[in-house]
Amino acid sequence: MSAPNRNRLTSGGLIDRAKSLGFSFDGTSYQGYEGDTLASALLANGVRLVGRSFKYHRPRGIVAAGAEEPNALVELRSGARREPNTRATVTELYDGLVASSQNRWPSLAFDALSLNRFLSPFLGAGFYYKTFMWPAAFWEKLYEPIIRRAAGLGRAAEEADPDHYEKATAFCDLLVIGAGPAGLMAALTAARSGARVILADEDFLPGGGLNAEAGDIDRRPAPAFAAHVVAELTSLPNVRVMRRTTVFGVYDSGTYGALERVSDHLPEPLPFQPRQRLWRLIARRAVLAAGATERPIVFGGNDRPGVMLAGAVGTYVQRHAVLPGQKIALFANNDGAWREMLAAQAAGAPVETIIDVRAEVAPALVAAARAEGLRVLTGAQVIATAGKTLTGLTVATPSGTERIAADTLAVSGGWSPAVHLTCHHGGKPMWDAGLAAFVPGTCPPGLSVAGAARGIFGLGACLKDGAAMGAEAAEALGFTVPAPDVPEVADAAFALTPFWHVEGSKGPAFVDLQNDVTAKDVGIAHKEGFRSVELLKRYTTLGMATDQGRTSNVTGLAIMASLTGASIPETGTTIFRPPYTPVSLGALAGHHRGKDFRPVRLTPTHEWARAQGAVFIETGAWLRAQYFPRKGEKDWLETVSREVTAVRASVGLIDVSTFGKIDLQGADVGAFLDRVYINGFAGLAVGKARYGVMLREDGMVMDDGTTARLSPEHYVMTTTTANAAKVFQHLEFCLQVLWPELDVALSSVSEQWAQIALAGPRARDVLARVADGDVSNAALPFMGAIECTVMGGVKARLFRLSFSGELGYEIAVPARHGAALAAALMQAGEEFGITPYGIEALGVMRIEKGHVSGNELSGQTTAGDLGFGRMASTKKDYIGRVMAARPGLTDPERPCFVGFRPVDRSRRLRAGAHFLKLGAAPTLANDQGYMTSVAYSPHLRHWIGLGLIKRGPERLGERVRAYDPVRGEEIEVEICAPGFIDPEGVRLRG
Repeated sequence: MSAPNRNRLTSGGLIDRAKSLGFSFDGTSYQGYEGDTLASALLANGVRLVGRSFKYHRPRGIVAAGAEEPNALVELRSGARREPNTRATVTELYDGLVASSQNRWPSLAFDALSLNRFLSPFLGAGFYYKTFMWPAAFWEKLYEPIIRRAAGLGRAAEEADPDHYEKATAFCDLLVIGAGPAGLMAALTAARSGARVILADEDFLPGGGLNAEAGDIDRRPAPAFAAHVVAELTSLPNVRVMRRTTVFGVYDSGTYGALERVSDHLPEPLPFQPRQRLWRLIARRAVLAAGATERPIVFGGNDRPGVMLAGAVGTYVQRHAVLPGQKIALFANNDGAWREMLAAQAAGAPVETIIDVRAEVAPALVAAARAEGLRVLTGAQVIATAGKTLTGLTVATPSGTERIAADTLAVSGGWSPAVHLTCHHGGKPMWDAGLAAFVPGTCPPGLSVAGAARGIFGLGACLKDGAAMGAEAAEALGFTVPAPDVPEVADAAFALTPFWHVEGSKGPAFVDLQNDVTAKDVGIAHKEGFRSVELLKRYTTLGMATDQGRTSNVTGLAIMASLTGASIPETGTTIFRPPYTPVSLGALAGHHRGKDFRPVRLTPTHEWARAQGAVFIETGAWLRAQYFPRKGEKDWLETVSREVTAVRASVGLIDVSTFGKIDLQGADVGAFLDRVYINGFAGLAVGKARYGVMLREDGMVMDDGTTARLSPEHYVMTTTTANAAKVFQHLEFCLQVLWPELDVALSSVSEQWAQIALAGPRARDVLARVADGDVSNAALPFMGAIECTVMGGVKARLFRLSFSGELGYEIAVPARHGAALAAALMQAGEEFGITPYGIEALGVMRIEKGHVSGNELSGQTTAGDLGFGRMASTKKDYIGRVMAARPGLTDPERPCFVGFRPVDRSRRLRAGAHFLKLGAAPTLANDQGYMTSVAYSPHLRHWIGLGLIKRGPERLGERVRAYDPVRGEEIEVEICAPGFIDPEGVRLRG
């Protein structure tokens, strides 16, 4: 193995040489230092080959030093924490880091699928669309399996993620995005005015380009100046500096999405720490100081490991004290790249040759380069490269073609401002011909742009612009801003000649390195008519990789523009959408995973029910008792039949606390209820309850339930379990938007009250032993509601209601007394054989009684469909009344609510079966409705059902077929009235 850190400079950089960190890549151990990224540590150890390209599996090396990296995507960690497609350039090195290359087999050095490069003439743009069309039968059996095996980058973990993720919200006056020179000055200027400032930067070391700057600022080295400013910001109580935090999206009303990588720089999170934290940052104003991205030049063999961006070479030399190679050449079209290489050479980098496409370059730069012993070739172009990793270049010069030895080629085609976040509200970038780049256009409200992100590339100019933008934002917020203290830094002249593509170069010339899109592919898209930027993107996959086209978009557009003869602004650009960089699904989910996806809510009697042997089931957000099996019962049906029989013969109890409970108070509650229910409530007497049906605005039934009037201005509404939140939201909307003038106050009290239903012919006898007052038929008649006490003084509400069709009551007590009430009722009913029952038995009894429930309240049924047409008042207006009168909703052919029983009583009914006339073919045209609910009735000793069928109430006694194509079953049934038990209601009024 080669010597560790063999490409490391002996001095310089912002690494801590006293803190050595061990890591591995593809099973080989290496050494780095604190302050390294994985990319810088690999380069320091001489590792140049880091991955394979997506389509052709060509060998690829490190290109960039930041989020724009298209090649160095690695797999981090192993097992449950395995994370694919992580950019080595932004991965902070830590001791014990384990990384692997991806998209190769069996190894990185020898990849079997690299044979694809020989097929590249046949795998160009649109290859998939053209090749896999014929024969059609091959798609599922041959094409799709092969494509699926070859597609994708990296391997997702196959085990549950052991880490957790958090979500948090923070508020500020000013959010500064990016901690480079402009961002630091913007944050510092605004902070000194007293504004609350959040400074968010994606790097673990704030400073941006200052950390790779060779010059001095304010008599300090640039990195030391950045550290000084960060230290002052950190010391201020009105500032929060958020390192390792990427602002990835701009949303409405000054809301920004940000991802903080809390523990990604550790082998595993510390105790009680999340892996990542998703921030919702709400800012009155924001300054975007995200800098700019260097773009390459397209030429033959430009994807070979060793070809890098010039700024990345400078960053690795200046910040990490790493030599990317031993023979470095530059290929550029701008002055900034020259200065970058001269600074790198002064720091110890072996820069030997500068190749510039321009025939004329500033004489001072040429003189400085030659004074340092560099060979200068102007008016020249790199037309080819050689080596598995770069060993040499072929250069076309005015005097001819020559070979140049080089193991590293720094490339610079100019800089593109990072305009991404400015586009998240639909803003379109504008072309700046002087910069040969797109700059921000219309920005989201409250967002301004500073520094290189808006095309200001001089260091001194960036510092001044950042301070100006910070002062402007603070003043707009009403703060008094002291005169900014901006260091004076002289800026060199910026000169650039737009140059995008070396035409006629040898070998494939790549535009999008990650997706293997070549200049030839852009030409094919042009020839085949895919010239629109959006069509070009999708046809070639240009800019669709994980880097979002940071290094490829503008170059691809420029090549298309040259083919069409249009200018670049006429050709246009695609629009960036969030996220700015990839965001893990774990961070988006936060705690909402597994059981925490929707936390289970337990009823007040849950532990009591568990002690009774209950089997539980999730119903909406609640965990409810489904049934209470006893020893010797062979299945759930036997248990449920016993529970139903016990209730109908004597008495049973069930926890119904999950029903929505809404407290309404105020002088106008009666008028309000009249407007939300189809039937009248204004005349409801104190001490009475009434059943009501509520419609949506489109005339469909939203929910049903009862509302009781406890005092002249105090009502309590119950809703179905499933619709509790929806109904409360609907009522709040009605009060706040439709009728804000009404004197009504709402409060959801579902969790404040435990509610137990007592049903059966002996229900009153049991209740009388628990209640502290008179519960006789005279004192508490059917649909009565009173406030009282139970169990010797516990506040309670009693409602004479029945969902089962038997004599029934619902007893509500404060939630903390729910289990005690259940135990007291069981003790009081012991003499009568009282039976706890679950929601299965409740469902059976409601079907026997013919009550509608969630299966019928599907959002597609009207009051008329469900038999409530006569309830609808004609003397008042209510929500949904007009829309419910539409011809389609009053059509007599609409399916209506009825009951069904099998002609052969031994046959089982199936919910979901569709109704057909006898002898009719099972087609959609012959469909007459469907079965909504079924149950085995222990009272009738056969299966029964409820459902919706055309003109149902007119067809009682008619026989139809219940056709179930899913289970392959068919049964003849008879249409009957929905009430199978006590249709006259004698029992519940007893």
